[in-house]
Amino acid sequence: MSETLIGYARCSTDERDLTAQRQRLAELGVADERIYLDHGLTGTNRKRPGLDQALAAVREGDTLVVP
Repeated sequence: MSETLIGYARCSTDERDLTAQRQRLAELGVADERIYLDHGLTGTNRKRPGLDQALAAVREGDTLVVP
């Protein structure tokens, strides 16, 4: 069984851009289809569907990568 890299990126406002975080995840070897995102969610917002999806995708031996 091989290790899979799972990526997660978040930015707190709609004005901010996730491009740099996505590029960094790609540089680290995370496949685009394995990158989960939350956009426009502040730190006080506890509902983060992208994070929930990323955590659900992680299996034993995988690595969660957060830039």
